[in-house]
Amino acid sequence: MNKEYIKAKLSNIPHAPGSYQMKDKNGEIIYVGKAKDLHNRVNQYFVGAHDFKTTKMVSHIEDFDFIVTKNEQESLILEINLIKKYRPKYNIQFMDDSTYPYIKLTNEDYPRLTIARDMKKDKKAKYFGPFPDVTAARNTMKLLQSIYPFRRCVHMPSKLCLYYHMGQCLGPCVYDVDPAKYKEMAAQVTRFMNGDTGDIVHQLQEKMMAASEKLEFEKAAVYKNMIESVTAVTKDQQLIEQDSRGNLDVFAWYLDKGYLAIAGFLVRRGVVLSKEFRLRPLYGDAKEEFISFVMQYYQDHPVSSELVIPNEIEADTAEQMASILNVKVTQPQKGYRKHLIEMCIDNAKKQLDLKFQTVEKQDSETEMAVEQLSKLANHEMNRVELFDNSHTAGQFTVAACVVYEDGVPDRKDYRLYRLHTANSDVDSMKEVVYRRYFRLVNENGRLPDGILVDGGWTQIEAAKDILDALGISDKIKLMGLVKDDHHNTNALMDTDGQTFDIPKDSSLFFLLTRMQDEVHRVAITYHRKLRAKAQTKSILDEIEGIGPKRKRLLLKTFGNFTNLKAAPEEEIAKVVPKETAHLVFEALHENENATDDSL
Repeated sequence: MNKEYIKAKLSNIPHAPGSYQMKDKNGEIIYVGKAKDLHNRVNQYFVGAHDFKTTKMVSHIEDFDFIVTKNEQESLILEINLIKKYRPKYNIQFMDDSTYPYIKLTNEDYPRLTIARDMKKDKKAKYFGPFPDVTAARNTMKLLQSIYPFRRCVHMPSKLCLYYHMGQCLGPCVYDVDPAKYKEMAAQVTRFMNGDTGDIVHQLQEKMMAASEKLEFEKAAVYKNMIESVTAVTKDQQLIEQDSRGNLDVFAWYLDKGYLAIAGFLVRRGVVLSKEFRLRPLYGDAKEEFISFVMQYYQDHPVSSELVIPNEIEADTAEQMASILNVKVTQPQKGYRKHLIEMCIDNAKKQLDLKFQTVEKQDSETEMAVEQLSKLANHEMNRVELFDNSHTAGQFTVAACVVYEDGVPDRKDYRLYRLHTANSDVDSMKEVVYRRYFRLVNENGRLPDGILVDGGWTQIEAAKDILDALGISDKIKLMGLVKDDHHNTNALMDTDGQTFDIPKDSSLFFLLTRMQDEVHRVAITYHRKLRAKAQTKSILDEIEGIGPKRKRLLLKTFGNFTNLKAAPEEEIAKVVPKETAHLVFEALHENENATDDSL
């Protein structure tokens, strides 16, 4: 850190609201914050004593920027947008890796009911939920579809389908259906999902009695089953506490030992359906990180009718959150909502106590592994990239590049490559290294501190030739993963051929193993995807008169490609037109070497 440069820049920060961005030596944004007074807040990082984690972050700050806003509300919005854009390593971020299922009612002239997890793609639709799991969502949707005849097909067909004949679709593909009918059904579904099932049960009971009077007992049994399903669906919830006080989202936090635990309850119709929990090291202010997390959460989830947060959040900040999210924000002093806050805090504390030792151990082990790697390489190895190739007998040759920052995978920077299939393993290594770093050099992108290649001296030499040609071999430490007779990594080799043994009980050994497993997983997954895609192609695709429907019909009729090939032309002509059957028969027998793999 250039202290004189930082000191001079600090003195010029205005006393105004805004967002600040801390940067490392590579110009990467590593932390984003907001402040009522930028001057006072940013200066706090560089004066006085801090806890260990904040001190660690500050040690990586080489520069900073700031953006002045008109008010605090604008600074909050800006902060969230910058965090979403740059994904800074020291911010607590909401990563939506455990989204809950919702029932989606599409906004169309003839709407459909579907199950959705991503609500950003279609913001005009209505969403009901969340549900504790996909089974509960499917059971509810199946019930709604049996009661309300919404359209089932994604694309409108040219003729009536089975659902129409079962009374579960109004048939808008053929008949002119008044859109008002669908609006009425949508309103009924909304009431149902809000817990108002009385009218539906009453209607079903009337239909059941009418069917019984006409001695239509099978139909009466269907209505009876529907009534039981309504009762089961409304009761089949994973709850921890029940109350009849509406839809709430409740969030709170607990701070201990430099870690921030954030817990949330999603309450629907008085039932706590599901819980959110995050535990991360804290590098900034606990309240600011909590607010940032909640705001990020609602970029991926619909807002309930009320958001309940602790009293520790300043009243003006709560008002800003309410304005931005367009939701009622409550900070209870007593009663049911206060009890929910206390439950959240208690859950956060218990979860933190359970996970703290494991997380702390993982963090310290990872830090130790990065230090060991840097010491062994005699070069800073905070950002490391690994390569691996995958192919099947020289076909579908691919490569993967995975990136680790401070021992943690940086998945947004992963890259996948399709390579020339005629390449040897050495040529493949040269190709992928050239393509990766030629682009970074040309675009003035961020180069890694180190590169690890999966292989011995030949792979190291191949990669080094490319780095030398690009003129960057002096900027990047290149090493190879050396394996023992059991194909386990047990050493690293540098570009001089010197080998460094890695003890199997060391933090570095476990980190390298995780890295190697990850790059192999990514490469194999991409390879399988391309191979599966290629295998969906068929000789049939090349025949005039054979489209997707006729291809499916032929394979369904004959069972598989081998049976189709063995069939006489007359049998094929029973499935497709005679002229087309002749073309199919000729094409199949022109390619006598074709196998099932050519499909």
